[in-house]
Amino acid sequence: MKKTKLFIEPTFDFELIGLVSPVKDYKMAWLINRDLDLELVRSEDIQIEFLSSLRLEISQFFLPLPHGYIQLLKNKALNTSQQLAYLIPELRNLDYFLLVQDQTQQLSITTFVDHLSKNPFIQSVVRLDVSKIKSKENLLTY
Repeated sequence: MKKTKLFIEPTFDFELIGLVSPVKDYKMAWLINRDLDLELVRSEDIQIEFLSSLRLEISQFFLPLPHGYIQLLKNKALNTSQQLAYLIPELRNLDYFLLVQDQTQQLSITTFVDHLSKNPFIQSVVRLDVSKIKSKENLLTY
């Protein structure tokens, strides 16, 4: 019997902002909510299991939109062996990722970057190109 393989290419239809800040995740969500007039809410932690049998729990804050979402993910976390691990290992210098998916094109990423860069608690705000990130599959949380 002939076997057929199904190859699925994931789509990365979101904008990505990297943030550097020493504040805790709940305070970062509060700062973003205040600066961008959003209502990010703490959601259940994302659990990622790797082939090396390590599991990583990433804290997240989520805001559903009529045609998309906004999600704040922490880059650093402790894995099951209590070692420091990263959601995106090649971007260790970033503390948080803000994912913005808006099918209506009503949200401006440039405005988000401008407002967040004025915050004294946020040291750096960088707009990232998702296609150039090696481990971008870790950002797919659906």
